[in-house]
Amino acid sequence: MVHIIGGAIAGVLGLVGIIGWWDNFGDFLRGSIPLALFIGGLIAINTGMKFLKEKK
Repeated sequence: MVHIIGGAIAGVLGLVGIIGWWDNFGDFLRGSIPLALFIGGLIAINTGMKFLKEKK
């Protein structure tokens, strides 16, 4: 029960923060999406190489 209440409070505070600082949040998203794509690509390449090694 405590986790649900804490999660609800954190969710509301996060939503208020996003609305209040929308410009800064947009800048963060524009900066983090290319980084996430780069890291996701590295993980996909690594996983693909492991599958190729398992087939041999």
